[in-house]
Amino acid sequence: MANETDKSSDRSPADDKKELIVRHYDASSEYYGRRYDPTKLLTAERYSANYFRLRLMIDRLQALGHRRVYEVGVGDGTALAIMAQEGFSVMGCDIASGMVNQAKKTFRANELDSDLCSLGDIEKIDTIVPPAEKGAQDAVIAAGVLPHVGDELRTLGNVRELLRLGGAAMIEFRNKLFSLFTFNRYTIEFILDDLLLATDPSVKDALVSELDRRCAVDLPPPRLLRSDGKPDYDAIRARYHNPLELPELFSAAGLRFVRIHWYHYHVAPPMLEQKIGREVFRSESMRLEGRTDDWRGHFLCSAGVVEAVRDT
Repeated sequence: MANETDKSSDRSPADDKKELIVRHYDASSEYYGRRYDPTKLLTAERYSANYFRLRLMIDRLQALGHRRVYEVGVGDGTALAIMAQEGFSVMGCDIASGMVNQAKKTFRANELDSDLCSLGDIEKIDTIVPPAEKGAQDAVIAAGVLPHVGDELRTLGNVRELLRLGGAAMIEFRNKLFSLFTFNRYTIEFILDDLLLATDPSVKDALVSELDRRCAVDLPPPRLLRSDGKPDYDAIRARYHNPLELPELFSAAGLRFVRIHWYHYHVAPPMLEQKIGREVFRSESMRLEGRTDDWRGHFLCSAGVVEAVRDT
């Protein structure tokens, strides 16, 4: 009798990447909620940009009158619990089981139904329905999801399926144009791989020599493994997005692009935070937060939130 086929041979690179993503986020599930703490904005080791992202989403959805919200990638449930306190009807899913378990604890601690948080993959909509009813949500929000998915069109198409007509999608993305302000290895990568995609190699070689003198080519150091041995962010990063290309992407998925709301401002390139001093660097950057429609966000913000609408 032939040996059974090794199930591991059926795994794809996308499956392996998804497993790394799950391991990364599960490892931070117990303390993930600290990133929403406004009292730690100046002192936390990691800047609490999540707080500003959540506030802009809440403010915008309240202005639109949307109350029923489904979150793709609930994390530890803190964001939805805060939204529930402000009158929203909430539910959501996450691909990481550790995050879902923590979200259920967060929901119970806030007297919310823990069954409203479930395990699910937005790239496979049948895994998140039920409890999410297709075509019923006023809004679908997703933070820290679009950079990691394998199939962007399928993901955004599934977001559309969850929305009612006139419903809004609020989708976070990592801003590729920010690399033009960082003056590090990301700057060089963007110029060579995006701006000068079809340029003669000899021109690129000359430019690399010049850019290497002007940019911090060794920064930031790759974040591949955390201190506990779990995969760090650079090990799971899929892609950053050029905001100028996002309207076309959302349109292809059947969503009408409305605008970008900017957050996570940087008053100077990140590598200067230590030289300037954390408190000054952050307090000056925070003075810019809230300018969600400012054109400077294209360059000073490392992330933004796309607002889109299901019209058909």
